[in-house]
Amino acid sequence: MEKVSFDNLVNKAILELPPKIRQKMDNVEIVIEDKANAWQIRKAGLKPGSSLLGLYQGVPQTAWGRGFGNILPDKITIFKKTIEQFAQSEREIIELVKETVWHEIAHHFGFSEEGVRQLKKERMSRQASSR
Repeated sequence: MEKVSFDNLVNKAILELPPKIRQKMDNVEIVIEDKANAWQIRKAGLKPGSSLLGLYQGVPQTAWGRGFGNILPDKITIFKKTIEQFAQSEREIIELVKETVWHEIAHHFGFSEEGVRQLKKERMSRQASSR
C-alpha cells in the first residue's frame, strides 16, 4: 500500500473516534514507521523477533498531575509494514489500522493491556447488537 494511502487510513481511524475522545487527546503525536526496531520491541516487553503493530510511549493522562508541564509529547507509532504483513487483504489492513490506532490511544488515556482488550470486547459487542 502506498504510504499516502496508509497515512489516510490512520487519519480516518482518528476521525472515527468519538468526538469526546478526540477532544481530550492532548500532547500526543502519531507517527508511522515501517517496522519496530529491537529497542521498541524490548520496550513493549516482547521477545526479540516479535512483531509489533503499534507502540505507545509516554505518560498516560491518568498519571498527569500538578507540576506536569513542559513535557515532550507522548508518541504513538503505527508500524505500516507489520500491519500489511498480518493482513490478508486491503479490508483487513483497514481494520488492523483502526484497531491499532484505537488500542494505542487507549494507552494514552491510561488503559492497561487488559483494559484495552475489555474496551475492544465492549465495542465489538455494541457493534454486533446495533446490526
